[in-house]
Parts: sequence; C-alpha cells; structure tokens
Amino acid sequence: MQTYLDFEKPIAELEARVSELKETANSGELDLDAEIGKLEAKSAKLLRDTYSKLTPWQKAQVARHPERPHFKDYVAGLTSDFVPLAGDRSFADDPAIVGGLATIDGRKVLLLGHEKGDDTASRLKHNFGMAKPEGYRKAIRLMRLADRFGLPVVSLVDTPGAFPGVEAEERGQAEAIARSTQECLELKVPMIAVIVGEGGSGGAVAIAAANRVLMFEHAVYSVISPEGCASILWRTADKAADAAEAMKITAQDQQALGVVDRIVTEPLGGAHRDPDLAIRNLKEAIIEELKGCSALGGGELLRQRRAKYLAMT
Repeated sequence: MQTYLDFEKPIAELEARVSELKETANSGELDLDAEIGKLEAKSAKLLRDTYSKLTPWQKAQVARHPERPHFKDYVAGLTSDFVPLAGDRSFADDPAIVGGLATIDGRKVLLLGHEKGDDTASRLKHNFGMAKPEGYRKAIRLMRLADRFGLPVVSLVDTPGAFPGVEAEERGQAEAIARSTQECLELKVPMIAVIVGEGGSGGAVAIAAANRVLMFEHAVYSVISPEGCASILWRTADKAADAAEAMKITAQDQQALGVVDRIVTEPLGGAHRDPDLAIRNLKEAIIEELKGCSALGGGELLRQRRAKYLAMT
C-alpha cells in the first residue's frame, strides 16, 4: 500500500477515489471509464504541480520516504553480480555500511554504501544507516582493496549521520570518519559518489569525497539535519522547515554551490513511486561518469579530487 507524506494528502484522496471507482467498474455494475479518466488526469496534474514546487523541508521528507530504494535495491538494479565483503579486520562488521565487489555494465567496481533497512527488523539491524567506527574502517579497508587492484569506487550515500552513541565515541568515531575521508582523497582510481537519499554530516562525507558527486533530484545533503539545526538555533525542532530553507540542503542548491556535480532525475512523485526507473536513471549516470573519469590518470584523479574539496573549505 502506497505511503503518502503529509503534503501529499490531496493526491492521496484523489488516488483513493480512483481506486474505488475502478473497483466498482470491475464489478461490472457501471461504466465509469470517463469519470475515472478525468480523475486520473486531475491526480496526475496535481502530482506534477506539487512536485514542481517542493520546499526544502518537503524534499527532506521525500528523501526519507520509507519506500524509497535502499542499498540492496540498488545492488539488484545496478549490478549483474555482487560479492559482499564484511568486517573491518579489527573490531566487528557494521551492517550500516555494506560493500563488496560488483559488476556494472560489464565493468568491475567496488560498490559500497549505507543501508537503512526497509522494515522494523532490518532498520534495527542496520541501525537506520548510522554507521559506527567499524563501518568507516570497513569502508577504508575496501577502498584500499579497490586501489590495490585498480577498481573504480562507487559509493551510495543514504544516512542521517554517523551514529552518535557513547560506544561509537569510545571506539574513535571522529577519527574513523576523518581517516575514511582521507582515504577517499588518496585514491588513485576513479571514485563516483551518489547522494541517493539523505546525506547527513561527516557520516556522509566520509564515503563521498569523490571525483564526481551525483545527487538524486529529491535527495538532501547537509552538515546537520533540519531538526538538529532548528533545535540549536531556535531551541525547538518545530522550526525544521525554516532551517531546511536556510541550510540550502536540496540537490539544486548543492549544485549551485559546487558541492554536487550532477543531478539525477527521479520519476514524477519521487524515486519511491517507480524505483526501477529511478535505478535505471542512476545506472546510466554512473556509467557515463565512470567513462569520463577513466580517461584520467591516477595522478590527475587524485589532484582533481583534492582540489575539489580544498575549494570548499
């Protein structure tokens, strides 16, 4: 069953009415094709109009939609094979970051990213995509492996931020994030990062300091969540919408600021309405970017990446 966001309630009402009329028509009692057609056209127009003028806060809600594709969906849609590699070889395996060897359009790559989970059990297992130090140390290990064997790195970012718990701090969360970011900047192979949902703070940057940064049309990328920012500035999360506006969190804002290089189009109504189309669009973009980066030597890739991020400081 489709999950609707608060601002989608008028769309939900129209689509529910269409479903009711279709059930009645299927029973053979009445010919309602004309009425159904009118309502479907009205619903489609309302959907187009609504998504053509989303506020930053509404985009944040779309980016967090529970039915939005997750890492496992991208693995299934982007790759022809995927061999997961687990563990940081020091403490444990963190399921919030998943990575492994994969093939995209016949090309071997190292694919890694955040997994949030798509139901209660899997969300708890993956800690809602919030990685602990061992997650970032696993990412470091996998990126070094890719560098050693000349494999491009593709990372898919979808996290509200690194896990802020006491145990994470005890095991060196800040140090792990810093070293993961450093590893991204030292790679001599192409690295493509994609903000597919939420890109929250250092927990996102740690696997997104890439040669090319892509971002889905309705994804968000920020130093802190809108709620967190509002709590600091106004002492209440109720001002999250104002914070989202001020923080420039949307893909369009991030591209204008030079943080993001390319925006990937989503299906009308968001990636959750047609995950297959969203993943196909992303696959085409990744293949194009990999081809472009592959023409550059290791030294140029490293220089370009470092210059890109030094320019942001």
